[in-house]
Amino acid sequence: MISIEGLKVEFGVTPLFKDVSFVINKKDRIALVGKNGAGKSTLLKILAGMQRPTEGTVAVQRGVTIGYLPQVMVLSDTRTVRAEAEMAFEHIFEMKKHLEQMNQELSDRTDYDSPDYHGLIDRFTHENERFQMMGGNNYQAELERTLVGLGFARSDFDRPTSEFSGGWRMRIELAKLLLRHPDVLLLDEPTNHLDIESIQWLEGFLKMEPGAVVLVSHDRAFINNVTNRTIEISCGHIYDYRVPYDQFVVLRKERREQQLRAYENQQKEIKDTEDFIERFRYKATKAVQVQSRIKQLEKIVPVEVDEEDNSSLHLKFPPAIRSGNYPVICENLKKAYGSHVVFHDVNLTIHRGEKIAFVGKNGEGKSTLVKCIMDEIPYEGKLTIGHNVQIGYFAQNQAQLLDENLTVFDTIDRVAKGDIRLKIRDILGAFMFGGEASDKKVKVLSGGERSRLAMIRLLLEPVNLLILDEPTNHLDMRSKDVLKEAIREFDGTVIVVSHDREFLDGLVTKVYEFGGGLVKEHIGGIYDFLQKKKIENLNELHLSASTSEGVKKKEEKDPPSEGKLSYEAQREQTRKIRKLEKQVAELETSIEKMEQQVSALENRMATPEGAADMSLYQEHQKLKEQIAAAETEWETISLELEELK
Repeated sequence: MISIEGLKVEFGVTPLFKDVSFVINKKDRIALVGKNGAGKSTLLKILAGMQRPTEGTVAVQRGVTIGYLPQVMVLSDTRTVRAEAEMAFEHIFEMKKHLEQMNQELSDRTDYDSPDYHGLIDRFTHENERFQMMGGNNYQAELERTLVGLGFARSDFDRPTSEFSGGWRMRIELAKLLLRHPDVLLLDEPTNHLDIESIQWLEGFLKMEPGAVVLVSHDRAFINNVTNRTIEISCGHIYDYRVPYDQFVVLRKERREQQLRAYENQQKEIKDTEDFIERFRYKATKAVQVQSRIKQLEKIVPVEVDEEDNSSLHLKFPPAIRSGNYPVICENLKKAYGSHVVFHDVNLTIHRGEKIAFVGKNGEGKSTLVKCIMDEIPYEGKLTIGHNVQIGYFAQNQAQLLDENLTVFDTIDRVAKGDIRLKIRDILGAFMFGGEASDKKVKVLSGGERSRLAMIRLLLEPVNLLILDEPTNHLDMRSKDVLKEAIREFDGTVIVVSHDREFLDGLVTKVYEFGGGLVKEHIGGIYDFLQKKKIENLNELHLSASTSEGVKKKEEKDPPSEGKLSYEAQREQTRKIRKLEKQVAELETSIEKMEQQVSALENRMATPEGAADMSLYQEHQKLKEQIAAAETEWETISLELEELK
């Protein structure tokens, strides 16, 4: 669908990348990876047509639509959430207006037998079928599903977007992009503003999309679950592998090892040939052999070894004094803004040396509790900071608080004290700001470079309680790995607010879940928590308020005798459960088959012959309606089944 040929981008003497050529095919799921500053976001902008390369071409197939979500964008605040999301359906509104005009013309005209009138009827029929096939009358349901999937409550739909934070407004932009269903989706760090549940929903959505996806993300679990191809930008070149990221890492290592072996063997062969030439150069009896070896040497094509990016982030927290046994104790903590209660009755004790995670949907109070611990905002209840606790705090907006007019060196020089000032260059080098990079102005740094600079500031003083609020946003995978290892070795206490499952895995041993005004403690790692949550969700996640009310009324009407059902009642309940389970299984099988039929139809409709066959559009619309009806029935039966269980 998109062909990239001989791409080169220069921002100075050294090209950002050169000789970049590859093709994006339908159903490609491409992870664009590389260290911060390698040119990933620049390449996405070029593919989106927002930036021109220095050399090379980007050819987009006729009719192919492209949707692009940048890391940062100018957002509008003049509509409600629903009205803003409806902007994705402008083409449907235009088509509806056109149909209304055609319908009015059919009503006004009286030349019923004329060829022109019949032609108008044919055009109206064709356009109306297209309108129905595009979901012209069902877009609201899809809009609501998408907004809910991205974490919005239905009560948010009619709120002005101005009431939401920048992260939530970015979710609205992502919803609009997904609802347009472009042929190629270009996503630059789409998970930065999402919580774990929304990321998992987005994974499922992207897997079902029929078009191509090219994404930049430092969330390893996300790209492994979504992508089937990895393109790495490294040292100005690209390396294209048709495998997910984890497999790419293995294959990339194997490839370089093979290149090194071939290079070493060739170097030995060259040295042996040069030694022979030198030894027998002046012997007449060996003149023919010497000339032959000289020609042989001239014909050797040097084996190229991929450059390896050896720059890395060596991060070590300085030693600090030992804190008390309980760095943080919360007793009946409550935080409210007017009538809105963020959380209440929070009781938790964090032990020295523990590494814990705060997780939950955005807006549920994770960062708010951190601000309470930092004593940045007032609260109700009791919060005790332990003896000798020295806090190091990395906030979500830390990188945005940097002075853009300072250089990298000056930024650190202004906060460094004592002997540490003599080591500023060494520290900057360890964070990939070596050489001329230390003289860059902050305003020209990428988001990842700013995050690293903000992280350096955190490391300048010894602490024994680290509080990291989304520390991995904009950090590349190599930097995240080193940061994770440093936190593992850190002998103090750590609180991490993060949605990055891969980063939290093997790092934390306790999870605090924020939701519904409560903070629940879960012992174990992040995947232990997610597994438990998945089991709980079967009973709780999709229950509506009306269903809960219905259950409550049923309990009031039929209280169980002594907390137990009779033997006959148990048998009857078991029989009902088995019947409902069978119905759910049959519906799931039926939905899966219909979705496969829809996919096959869409493949046929994508061909020139299929595009002209209106019966395919009618069949497609009919299947879509059947799937929607089956899904509604499945949801009803599933809720009834969960009630019985």
